[in-house]
Amino acid sequence: MILVDEPRWPARGRLWSHLVSDVSYAELHAFAEMLGAPRRGFDRDHYDIPENRFRMALWLGATLVAPREVAARLRVAGLRRPKHLNRPPAL
Repeated sequence: MILVDEPRWPARGRLWSHLVSDVSYAELHAFAEMLGAPRRGFDRDHYDIPENRFRMALWLGATLVAPREVAARLRVAGLRRPKHLNRPPAL
C-alpha cells in the first residue's frame, strides 16, 4: 500500500510530504513514476514530494497517514532504512 503524510516538512522554500510503500520499493518507485516524482526525490526508504504533488498522490490512490505511522509501517514491513545505517562504521 502506498502511504503519504501531509505536507508539513519545510525545505527549500516549500512544504514536503513523505511517500512510502509498506509492500516494496518496486511498488514505491512505480507509484512515484506515475506521480511524476523524480528519482532524485528518493531518500533511503521514501520519496520527498512537494506540496503541489500531494493531492495528486491521494487521487492516484495513496492513503493519508500520520507522520509517525509512516515510520512505523516501514519498520513493520522491514523497509525502514535509518540514516545511521548509511554512515561508514567508526574507526
